[in-house]
Amino acid sequence: MVEAVFGLAQRDSIFLNWIGAVSELCSGQIIAIDGKSLRHSYDTGGNRGAIHMVSAWACQNRLVLGQHTVDEKSNEITAIPQLLRVLALEGCIVTSDAMGCQKTIAKAIIDKQADYVLALKANQGNLYRDVVQLFEYAQHNGFKDIEHAFYQTGSDGHGRIEVRRHWMLGQVSNLTNAQPWAGFNSIGVVQSERRIKGLTQVETRYYISSLSPDAHRFAEAVRSHWGIENCLHWVLDVAFAEDASRVRKDHAPENLAVIRHIALNLLSQEKTAKGGMKVKRLKAVWDNDYLAKVFAQ
Repeated sequence: MVEAVFGLAQRDSIFLNWIGAVSELCSGQIIAIDGKSLRHSYDTGGNRGAIHMVSAWACQNRLVLGQHTVDEKSNEITAIPQLLRVLALEGCIVTSDAMGCQKTIAKAIIDKQADYVLALKANQGNLYRDVVQLFEYAQHNGFKDIEHAFYQTGSDGHGRIEVRRHWMLGQVSNLTNAQPWAGFNSIGVVQSERRIKGLTQVETRYYISSLSPDAHRFAEAVRSHWGIENCLHWVLDVAFAEDASRVRKDHAPENLAVIRHIALNLLSQEKTAKGGMKVKRLKAVWDNDYLAKVFAQ
């Protein structure tokens, strides 16, 4: 096991040093933060639940920047700030779902000289209510005298048409409980309209952000956040069969999760082989020259 030689903290430090050596984040890079459970890592006999890890994903570089295991008696709210503290995030935009929409997390991001776009839901009570009311008021009055920016995107295919409208509104200082949020500078709204076989569905999502109103940049951040689900979590399950792993003894689940992240990072950066992640993994097993090329990056 890794911790037979190194402690878990040293293991994560080695991973971070390696990432820092092989990659460079450009200014404005979008860093998605999200958690994933290793579904079969639970140990009924040992009275231990499934391991849950929070990861940071560089959307443009398609790299895992770091990860932190959520303590069994805690949750992502306490784990995310610990992960953020060890990452180099200056000039980046950090995104998270509603679980990460917390004052401590916003402050941790601002302290790293980064910006944030955090999904806002009803768990934030009065702030959520006021954001919804502000947007509805602004929309009803045609955004008269309200600082805002607008950007629209669309797509169609497979019998579905989708239109995504993005607004960013400034003037947030009068919102209830806005002051304790570090760097809080704007609210973002995404209205997704889907038309499928004559039926129309509309979904509205709300965000808080430290960015100045720039709807195009906001749309890019929101859209890119899904990369951590599609390009990391989905790949770990499908190409690496992470959820099917029955390894559960001691720290083995966490260690193997980190090894999968390393393998995914290496294979993602190798561009000469054709095919998906599964094909690359098989080629690395069968072809020593290709394996050496993967490790040489």
